[in-house]
Amino acid sequence: MGSVPPVLIFFVGALIVAVTKGHVRRGVLLAIPVVGALNLLGLEIGETIEIEMLGYTLVPFKVDRLAMMFGYLFHLAAFLGNLFALHLEKEEGAGVQHTSAMLYAGSAIGAVYTGDLISLFVFWELLALTSVFLIWARKTERSFRVGFRYLVIHVLSGVLLLSGALMLAHETGSIAFGPIELGGSMAGWVILLAFGIKAAFPLVHNWITEAYPEGTPTGTVFLSAFTTKVAVFALVRTFAGADVLIYVGVTMTCFPIFYAVIENDLRRVLSYSMINQIGFMVTGVGLGTALALNGAVAHAFADVIFKGLLFMTMGSVLKMTGRINGSDLGGLYKTMPITATLCVIGAMAISAFPLFSAFITKSMVMTAALEEGHLWVWPFLLFASAGVLEHAGIKIPFFAFFGHDSGIRAKEPPKNMLAAMMIGAVLCVVIGSFPSLLYSLLPFEAEYHPYDVTHVVTQLQLLLFGALAVVWLMKRGLYPPEIPSLNIDAEWTYRWLAPRLIRSVGGAVARADSAVRSKVLGVVWGAVRGAQRGAGPQGILARTWPTGSMIMWVTILLAAYLLVFYF
Repeated sequence: MGSVPPVLIFFVGALIVAVTKGHVRRGVLLAIPVVGALNLLGLEIGETIEIEMLGYTLVPFKVDRLAMMFGYLFHLAAFLGNLFALHLEKEEGAGVQHTSAMLYAGSAIGAVYTGDLISLFVFWELLALTSVFLIWARKTERSFRVGFRYLVIHVLSGVLLLSGALMLAHETGSIAFGPIELGGSMAGWVILLAFGIKAAFPLVHNWITEAYPEGTPTGTVFLSAFTTKVAVFALVRTFAGADVLIYVGVTMTCFPIFYAVIENDLRRVLSYSMINQIGFMVTGVGLGTALALNGAVAHAFADVIFKGLLFMTMGSVLKMTGRINGSDLGGLYKTMPITATLCVIGAMAISAFPLFSAFITKSMVMTAALEEGHLWVWPFLLFASAGVLEHAGIKIPFFAFFGHDSGIRAKEPPKNMLAAMMIGAVLCVVIGSFPSLLYSLLPFEAEYHPYDVTHVVTQLQLLLFGALAVVWLMKRGLYPPEIPSLNIDAEWTYRWLAPRLIRSVGGAVARADSAVRSKVLGVVWGAVRGAQRGAGPQGILARTWPTGSMIMWVTILLAAYLLVFYF
């Protein structure tokens, strides 16, 4: 083996970042993903490291085409994230953010190069423990509360993964990180739930919409790149072709649209949009064909770039203005024209304009659905695509940079932030314009040509009529206005309902306990007082009885006994 496991480069690099400062630290931050990417070139498909322990084979390092695809992606994401965050050197807590970001990226890379579920569990939990500091680094009361909830949810996911792995080992004798049958196996469903939490399945998705908007402007860029994509990787490796994922994925593509439309916080809009995009990937995993799986993987690759670009533009707006609500922004194109232009490019990429990245990835999943006879899936995915155009393609750039003039005259962000956004924007165009560059890296054998007349015309019609619908709704005053508000989502059950329900039930139990306790104590004290009257110092049994009286009572009791015995 001519290379080392990529995770080692990031973990060692994180230690160096922690003990250095200034230009040295900046150089190390940019060097880590570059050196790591060069290291990937020396890896060969099929390389493994195996360790025998307690009768099981641990595989902490395994190379295959799927792992290599995500390895390239995560190194690219780490480089863009580090470049975007270079200016933090002058801010308090920069070392913590940089170090945790590198450990976080390394944990994601370690997870995709594992070959057993126990090794995966280790990196699964490290993802949570390292990423939470990117939320806490915001140093607000809300970010601390949200960070703790985020940590609890992800630790729970890890516990479920470990439990499922142990159950699977008991059922099959194997802990291999490979295809898992659901069927009647409880282990499979437990592992699927563990993956589903990190993939933001419906009803367990709110950790994204809670935590990502509370991360630092640079930290959220890292958060958007790794955790959910590791979950998609895990689903591809273990549950490809599971029909239940088709229904889960279609649901994920549709329901976030309604929340994104009414949401005021633009980073929360992007968080809902992320769930929508992951839905396309999950649907592709559920379809399970080579084309669908390639579509899921390719869309994950493209999503990290265009969603990262959009999060970077919104992070730049937050850094330069201190605001992120659509109701507070507008008119920024006048003084932030470069950022505005880059945001529009990211919006076009996520909306799947021809010659932009999502155009060549999202359509693979939609085509696979038609080829496999899942005709009902295609209209939902088409609706979801139109929704993406509305909330990410139009709403984000419009309310941030155009719309009403807020009077804010902020400058462009630091040069390193602009450079990272420019690279992301160029990649969005290059991937969309030259799809063979991305297709050559895909792990499964499937042929697909995105630039046929039918696809181009259909997509242009969707974009045109979708944009006209938004304009018409705005002109008629029917489009939801950007107002400060609190939207109720599934998190309401554990943030509002559950605490009040627990307090109500606890109060009822306390009152019942008090009533029962008082009744029981009343009976006990009554018995004690009765006994005291009979046997106490002044009781009848404590008196001194004459000998004659005692003889009389003995005689009476003896006579009564003889009568009872006789009859």
